[in-house]
Amino acid sequence: MSLFTARLPVAAAALAILPAFAAHATAPTTDVAWDLVRDLTTQIGPRPAGSPAEARAREWAAARLKSLGFQNVAIEPFTMRAYRRGTDKAELVGFAAQPLAITALGYSGATPDAGITAPLVYFPTLAALEAVPDGSLAGKIAFIDHAMVPTQDGSGYGPYGNVRRKGPGVAVAKGALAVVIRSVGTDKHRNPHTGAIMWPKGIKPIPAGAVANPDADQIARLAATGQPLRLHLTLTGQIIDNAPSGNVVADLPGRDPTLPVVLVACHLDSWDLGTGAIDDGAGCAIVTAAALRAQSGGAPGGTLRTIRVLFAGSEELGGFGGEAYAQKHGKEPHALAMESDFGADRVWRVTTNFAPASDAVKNRIIAALNPLGVVPHDGPADGGEDVGAIIAAQKLPVVDLNQDGTHYFDLHHTPDDTLDKIDPALLAQNVQAWENTLAIVANEAGPIAAR
Repeated sequence: MSLFTARLPVAAAALAILPAFAAHATAPTTDVAWDLVRDLTTQIGPRPAGSPAEARAREWAAARLKSLGFQNVAIEPFTMRAYRRGTDKAELVGFAAQPLAITALGYSGATPDAGITAPLVYFPTLAALEAVPDGSLAGKIAFIDHAMVPTQDGSGYGPYGNVRRKGPGVAVAKGALAVVIRSVGTDKHRNPHTGAIMWPKGIKPIPAGAVANPDADQIARLAATGQPLRLHLTLTGQIIDNAPSGNVVADLPGRDPTLPVVLVACHLDSWDLGTGAIDDGAGCAIVTAAALRAQSGGAPGGTLRTIRVLFAGSEELGGFGGEAYAQKHGKEPHALAMESDFGADRVWRVTTNFAPASDAVKNRIIAALNPLGVVPHDGPADGGEDVGAIIAAQKLPVVDLNQDGTHYFDLHHTPDDTLDKIDPALLAQNVQAWENTLAIVANEAGPIAAR
């Protein structure tokens, strides 16, 4: 077990069975998961949406899925708006002059090559920025702070993530020349976290970046002195329209091809700072290995229903792959959809959106996951970005296998998203949880109803 994994909080029941998962990792079907994420992150590396590296990843994934026995393997192209990183630099000048660790946010506007220098105005929260008059920040750079803390279910990402997703658009309305935020992350490393901006329609993007959390602490302390701050900022990335992207889709045919398919998804693209191991190479590894195990571990001829794997493209910049899948396959019947896109820590909770008429199926899933230390939860199940569009279009039932997210946002969208952060035993626990679930839903002859 790695030093990283050794400090993660794991329930006693799950700890007791982790050695079994480690032993499982020597089985051929479990090796699929580790080998896939290892090879994807090593042979391809970072896979930014709309980039040549993402295109290489699609070809690689299609070849790998074919070699594993998947059928109807297809690369399904689409185009999208991409972002290509340029030079990212920031430094305080004048009072307390010092460099800052910064990364551009996806869809940032660009500074001139020589950068810009302007007063830096500190806002402790997004709400504080929203409260100032429109136009009051003309010629200034806004800095937005926040206080994201770790949670097991990752629920802080919604509200605190709005500092990145929506904050830059608010800064434009206030007249800001540029905007810098505290990284949306829970670590104390000097690694900034990137991620996409959701600019309001009709807004011209301004330069927007995120500084590492220790540097945000530094800015907050300096702002508290009351001394005026000035920032020199250089962000020279480019927004690129009509960039090529695509999905990879592959099937494990079921014994009854007339039944709607079970869709399991992940996303193939990643940010450029790391190698996309936890986000989302691990997810692709988990769903692939689990689908193979579910098909081979039951009745002769495989599962009753076809299991379809979707490696979605261009999720990081706005869920383009999931939307493209729904547009292309929206008229095909689907029985259920699931997604793995929250790292590779242990599955600790299961949530469904099943209607009472399907309680028997839900209860079988809960029982199958109980020996793995997975507990049921009555909260909402939404599937995730890569399956959200098809779920909404067909009102599909969903199973969410929730992973422990206590440390996920230490690594998310940073240079630290690399293979060494994945523990093989915990990866195997994910595969087992997914296999147990797929063995039930892909062999259910009747319909599964959603609320």
